[in-house]
Amino acid sequence: MPTVFVTVPPEDAASLAEQLVEEQYAACVNRVPCRSTYRWNGEVHTDDEEILLIKTTDGEYEAATERIAELHPHDVPAVERFDAADVAADFADWLAGCVGQTA
Repeated sequence: MPTVFVTVPPEDAASLAEQLVEEQYAACVNRVPCRSTYRWNGEVHTDDEEILLIKTTDGEYEAATERIAELHPHDVPAVERFDAADVAADFADWLAGCVGQTA
């Protein structure tokens, strides 16, 4: 089960998270405030952001990341995949039941 790690401006975090869950690309999205320092166009920037931890399935990972790219306000969103080595069976069943189902 992959978790997709994405950073997003705080003003866009709630709508992006809600859309991914509503559209069944994700079962759950955790939002964590953070402060990011990064290089963009040759300059160092520091901004408030939110980390989104997006729980999805292997089968929906590609579609989820494509949707994230469509919804994300940045030209180059930070999108990283973390694969769980072990997940509680009840959680895995719940997650699989929430993702990729037709509404």
